[in-house]
Amino acid sequence: MNYTLNQLRIFLKVVELKSITKASEELNLTQPAVSIQLKNLQDQFDIPLTEVIGKKLYVTEFGNEIAKVAQRVLLEVSEINNRTLAFKGQLVGKLKFTVVSTGKYVLPYYLVDFMNAHPGIELNVDVTNKQMVLESLEDNLVDFALVSILPTNIKVKKLDLLQNKMYLVGKTGTEPSMKTLRKDEMENLPLIYRELGSGTRQMMEKFIGKQGIVPFKRLELTSNEAVKQSILAGLGFSIMPLIGIRNELQGKELSIIPVRGMPIKTTWSLIWLEGKKHSPIAKAFIEFIKNEKSRIVEESFKWYEQYH
Repeated sequence: MNYTLNQLRIFLKVVELKSITKASEELNLTQPAVSIQLKNLQDQFDIPLTEVIGKKLYVTEFGNEIAKVAQRVLLEVSEINNRTLAFKGQLVGKLKFTVVSTGKYVLPYYLVDFMNAHPGIELNVDVTNKQMVLESLEDNLVDFALVSILPTNIKVKKLDLLQNKMYLVGKTGTEPSMKTLRKDEMENLPLIYRELGSGTRQMMEKFIGKQGIVPFKRLELTSNEAVKQSILAGLGFSIMPLIGIRNELQGKELSIIPVRGMPIKTTWSLIWLEGKKHSPIAKAFIEFIKNEKSRIVEESFKWYEQYH
């Protein structure tokens, strides 16, 4: 037999997705290329690996057995690569993060130099809402979480990365003409909220409640991007983290509306479970952040400081 590692990888993706079309899309290959490699692998066996009934692809019992072996083979190959890098003194393995949705505008800048210095590290970042982030952290499924509001029911350690600033934002040209918006004027604005479980929603409701504001109209959306696009379309106004609207502010598509008591300020923090036994990779990342965070803020977030 003379099958290749590439054939095994393609076969496993076809087994996973039960579709040559979907496998080709995920692998960034053409459908004919996937079909040819699948046929070349099949030609080395007398028993079918897959079969097509109607227009649907099925993996045979024998195909599933071969897939299990192929998975083990590829894991061993990955281990060989990792051990080679480790022997050279490089860090190898996985680093897992869970990040609140707006944190996707923050974390990459703290990762890029570390990842470039350690090519043997496999990175996994899950971007979701605050509730899911804390569940993953509490279940010890990740090394780190990135949040802008610290949890109160989980004991954690933290490293502060960047101040989080939140402003009332509207589409340029629709903002009220007052220099500073009064409480009664804010009550008349159609306000767009994030979904329950969002840290942004939590801070927005806290501010509105503290000011005694009773908004007359509310729209609820499930992502920061959806809120931003709705504001750009003229559907309303929202309290948004500054970090996610840089391009729209600089392009004068969105405007910050002055309100007494704003910006609302919290802190972007990297957190982990208290007492967690870190892998060598995670320990190295903590030391990297401690040593480099001031430089990263200076180089990547200088624009941020002009907004007070």
